[in-house]
Amino acid sequence: METSGGIRASLAGRYASALFDLARDERQIDAVSRSLDTVRQTLGESADLRTVVSSPLIGRVNAGKAIEAASAQLQLDPITTRFLGVLAKNGRLSQLGEVIRLFTRLSADHRGETTAEVVSARPLDDEQVAQLKQQLRARAGRDVMIDARVDPSILGGIVVRLGSQMIDVSIRTKLNTLATAMKG
Repeated sequence: METSGGIRASLAGRYASALFDLARDERQIDAVSRSLDTVRQTLGESADLRTVVSSPLIGRVNAGKAIEAASAQLQLDPITTRFLGVLAKNGRLSQLGEVIRLFTRLSADHRGETTAEVVSARPLDDEQVAQLKQQLRARAGRDVMIDARVDPSILGGIVVRLGSQMIDVSIRTKLNTLATAMKG
């Protein structure tokens, strides 16, 4: 798992760390976390917001106006709203997904939780996430946050990285192992 020092090494990590430090100092970690969860969910559902965040054709001023309107509509907390404005002003909205992921990891570390990176071929449903958390909690001996992402190239199964441990039961890895064994 990345240390907070490792997180701070990347551009997105510096933004996530700055947001986390501000949220911690203002005692607003939970409010910012809820707002970022809302933004993450909305990014998944709204093609318009994804375009604002990722398109280099949308200028900083227009992106800032769009983010300001979206923040009001989503009823985000003031810290997150200002932070998104700073990302837009600095032309760094393309980093938003990674900033959210790293902020989530920093806040989990702050609460004494461990974060497991989980890669699956398809999105996990709530029941699968709950079962996975329970199994990983038994293995780690503490609460585990799930940092899930989808990678269709693994074909099926799941890859979990918990600290220095990696559990790879993906179909891609099984096929590669079989191909290697068949070569003799």
